[in-house]
Amino acid sequence: MHDRPVLYLTAAAVPSALAGLALLAALPRAAAQQPAEPTLRPVVVTVTRGVAQSGFDAPASVDVIGAQTLQKGQLQVNLSESLSRVPGLVVQNRQNYAQDIQISSRGFGARSTFGVRGLRLYADGIPASGPDGQGQVSHFDIASASRIEVLRGPFSALYGNSSGGVISIFTADGGPQTVADVSTAFGSDGIRRLGVKLGGEAGKLQYTVSAARFSTDGVREHSAATRESFNAKLKYNASEDTHIALVLNSVRMPDVQDPLGLTRAELQANPRQATPSALAFNTRKSVDQAQGGLVLDQRLGGGQSLLVTAYYGERATQQFQSIPVATQAAPTQPGGVIGLARRYQGLDARWISKTRLADKPLTLTAGLSADQLREARRGFQNFTGAALGVQGALRRDEDNTVRGFDQYLQAQWEPSARWSISAGVRHASVAFDSRDRYIAAGNGDDSGAVRYQATTPALGVVFHATDSINLYAAAGRGFETPTLNELAYRASGATGLNFALQSATSRQWEAGIKSELSESWRANVAYFQARTANEIVVLSNTGGRSTFQNAGATKRDGVEAALGGSWGKGWSAQLAATWLNAVYSRGFLTCTATPCASPDSLVPAGSRIPGIPRTGLFAELAWQHRPWGLETALEWRHVGRVYVDDRNTDAAGAAGTLNLRVSLTQKPGRWTLTQFLRVDNLQNRNYSGSVIVNEGNGRYFEPAPGRNWLAGVNAAYAF
Repeated sequence: MHDRPVLYLTAAAVPSALAGLALLAALPRAAAQQPAEPTLRPVVVTVTRGVAQSGFDAPASVDVIGAQTLQKGQLQVNLSESLSRVPGLVVQNRQNYAQDIQISSRGFGARSTFGVRGLRLYADGIPASGPDGQGQVSHFDIASASRIEVLRGPFSALYGNSSGGVISIFTADGGPQTVADVSTAFGSDGIRRLGVKLGGEAGKLQYTVSAARFSTDGVREHSAATRESFNAKLKYNASEDTHIALVLNSVRMPDVQDPLGLTRAELQANPRQATPSALAFNTRKSVDQAQGGLVLDQRLGGGQSLLVTAYYGERATQQFQSIPVATQAAPTQPGGVIGLARRYQGLDARWISKTRLADKPLTLTAGLSADQLREARRGFQNFTGAALGVQGALRRDEDNTVRGFDQYLQAQWEPSARWSISAGVRHASVAFDSRDRYIAAGNGDDSGAVRYQATTPALGVVFHATDSINLYAAAGRGFETPTLNELAYRASGATGLNFALQSATSRQWEAGIKSELSESWRANVAYFQARTANEIVVLSNTGGRSTFQNAGATKRDGVEAALGGSWGKGWSAQLAATWLNAVYSRGFLTCTATPCASPDSLVPAGSRIPGIPRTGLFAELAWQHRPWGLETALEWRHVGRVYVDDRNTDAAGAAGTLNLRVSLTQKPGRWTLTQFLRVDNLQNRNYSGSVIVNEGNGRYFEPAPGRNWLAGVNAAYAF
């Protein structure tokens, strides 16, 4: 499958880009003089839940990032390397591997201070998001991926809880050749990556196995990290009707240092420093995760099939925070060391039928999904005597369980050659239960339970105006429960989970046009709007510990647009841009101090939702010279101003960086050899790459690196 060239451009919010749009719009006419290689329409399954469909014909904003874009000339460690070219997404590498990257889709998920929330994540059909909506991407293996699909908008609601968007990664099937691959990369700040990969087939078995070790000294002081990962996919094609896939992966990240955020003064004085409390308490996190899943794809005959996914995994986390010793004196204080031992498992079974209604094609999908997360949460003091940053006395001990049980139905009907209709509905139930095992003087039994339920429908219509132009509209309703981490602490400082938090509900709609201007050029434009009630927001955030509350209502509306492709003599271009207005449509009270017995500071209606830039832009101009195996490209990445708190008292300034990448490929015999060099932030600009929303000490800012370089070599041998 070829990468689909997509160039996104917002008309209303980025006036300076209008001239570029006019210029690029003329390029398809120039292409007619020198015919370019046609680009295939990528097939997606994220929208249709297992039924292959062209993304061009889907009533939704969905993009596919192919293997070449994900891997060639890239470090192959972070999703931020490639997903910035998808409109509507903000993917920030925090340069802090103790906290993972920040991902938001049309503003959903922007408040996350750790991990990924507000989006549903999948790896080969296996959820990387728990039933509570909290997700991780550290085990996503980019090196062995065939593609990543990104779904935004109303149809995301059909994935249930916390589905403001969907990101799915798919491991490549092995074969037909047996290929062994070794790659290495090294660069600024002690970056080192070594990867090995083997793929092929033996009879009815296809296999892909990948392993890598990544390490860095860190962009900032006290930010060193090591990550060891493994991913394997074994696909057994028992017959034309029966396919079974076994997926195994693991990730290990020992003692990853956490430099914490910086205040405005610290950022301006020395953006590469760690905040003093990070050094004093040796803030760090260790993660050890392993999981496996089994996927059965069974054709039943008569246009019917069954797709069953079952999985099990374990994840252990230990995190040292910068909680002052004096603060931990109260009997209700759970300490500054968090220990989590999680076991999770689930089953998704769906029946798919391709039939006819009124003698027109109809596809039905019906399914059940059940998942469970068991968590042993322990809290310890982060000192022993005068020694800081070491595990001390036990201060919290509880067993938490989250269970999800969903039922869903989806249909796609083509009443005529010009029209197609997609509709779906999902009922989701998420139950939390906590058993408190730490009972002490002044700290009673805080056991409790809470359940959230919602029904989320979605409807979409596509009008096929011509073979190369589709008009579509879609609407849906979604919901978002608090995660276990968001329930973990009460703002008042009292013990136990914050069972007062309610789920947020949203209503979304979008309308757009998708156009194929020629064999080599594509154009997409979409307008979207979302209204959310009971938005879950950060109430306080100090020392790595966050509390949350329900605000009033929020509004998100924006434009995404796309144009891109290639023309003669090896030239191609892409441009991805988004304009997004995300505000609180009702005022509410928040906290400015911790602990906070009662919110007392007004957030006026009309305030910008923090963590969400109004504008985003990705532009790329690339050139290939096939006889030499040369590829080179210039990238421009821009992120608009980002407010750091609900009251909009400060903001990370807008920033644009220019990046260069060059690669050479040789194919002597059975070998394929590739060398690459990339330089990011050519202008050596100082800016804040991400923010920590509502950080109580004013340490909002996480600096991005200045000018930095990366070089790599890849050697593949086909047997």
